[in-house]
Amino acid sequence: MCRNIRTLFNFEPPATDDEIRASAVQFVRKLSGFAKPSKANDAAFHQAVDEVTLAARKLVFNLHTTAPPRNREVEAMKAKERSKARYA
Repeated sequence: MCRNIRTLFNFEPPATDDEIRASAVQFVRKLSGFAKPSKANDAAFHQAVDEVTLAARKLVFNLHTTAPPRNREVEAMKAKERSKARYA
C-alpha cells in the first residue's frame, strides 16, 4: 500500500473531493508505476484517475459506522508522535 494514501472515512469534517482525488492519483501511480505518465499513456492514466476517484467517492460516502467521527488534528498529532517514537 502506498504510504501517501490516507484513510478518508469517518472524519469530521468529511473528506473533500480534492482529498479523494489525491488518493486516487496516488493509487493509480502505485498501480501503473508512473509518477508522471508519458504522452502515450497520459489519457489512460487520467481516465483511470477519474474512474478511481468516482469509485472512492461512492465508497467513502456510502459507508456507515456507529463509531464517532475522528478529528483530523488529533489523528495528525497521533501520527507525529508515532513517527517520533519510530525514528527516535
